[in-house]
Amino acid sequence: MANVGTIYLVGAGPGDPDLLTLKAARLIERAQIIVHDGLVDPAILALARTDAELISVAKRRSKHTLPQQDINALLVREAKAGRDVVRLKGGDPLIFGRGGEEAEAAIAAGVPVEIVPGISAANGAAAAAQIALTHREASSIVSFVAGQCKGLSEQDWTGLAGKGRTLVIYMGVKTAPQIAEKLMEDGLAPDMPVAVIENAARPEMRVLRAPLAGLPDLVSRERVTSPALIMIGEVAARSHDPLSGGDLALAGLALEADL
Repeated sequence: MANVGTIYLVGAGPGDPDLLTLKAARLIERAQIIVHDGLVDPAILALARTDAELISVAKRRSKHTLPQQDINALLVREAKAGRDVVRLKGGDPLIFGRGGEEAEAAIAAGVPVEIVPGISAANGAAAAAQIALTHREASSIVSFVAGQCKGLSEQDWTGLAGKGRTLVIYMGVKTAPQIAEKLMEDGLAPDMPVAVIENAARPEMRVLRAPLAGLPDLVSRERVTSPALIMIGEVAARSHDPLSGGDLALAGLALEADL
C-alpha cells in the first residue's frame, strides 16, 4: 500500500521525562501526529515538533474522550493518510495500556505497527519509592492486577498476595475498600504491609503506608487520586523511604494497625 504511515505504540514511562527510552524520545520528536493519554506529562509532549498535531484521548474512570474503537479507527485513518502516528501511553503499552487491541486493529487494516516498550508504572513507582518488587528474603513472585475490573467480588485472588509474594494493583484507588475486603476474605492477613504510591516519579509523588486493613481509611483520609499504584506484600515494609529519609520495618507498620 503506497504512502501508508506507521503506527508506533510508545510507552511514555511513569511520568519523569528522563525515564523515556531513547527510541521513544526520537519518535516523539519526529512524529507528525501524537495521540496521547491524559496522564502523559506535559514535559514529554513538549518534545514534539512545533507542527505536530497533538490529540488527547484521555481516559478518566468511565469518562473517555473517545471510545477505544474510535481511537483504533483514528490511528488507522491517519496512518492510511500517509502520516506516522505515535500513540503515546503512560507506562508500557502492553501492561493495561490496550496496546494489544490497537496493534490488532492496525494489523487487520494492513497498517504497519511497531511497539516501543516503556518503563512500566509498577517498575517506575517501585524505583521511585525504593520498594524492591522482588527480594530474596521477602518475595520471588510479582502479580499485576487491574483494580477497576468488573465483577471484583467474583475474582479469586487466593495466592496472589501473601508470604513470598508481591501484588501490584493498577487503577485501584476507587475500589480500595472492596480490594482490601476481598483480599482478606481470600485469606490475606489484615496486617500485611501496603504502600500506595501516588504520582510516581514526579515532583508531587507521595508514598503512603498502612496495613491492609487500614488501606480504605488511608486512601480516604489522604484523598489519594490517580495516578496511583497499590503495592501489597512484605517488600512494602522493607524499603528505605526516599521522602522521609527513614528506614521502615514490619514492626513499624504494626503501629498503624488501628487506622
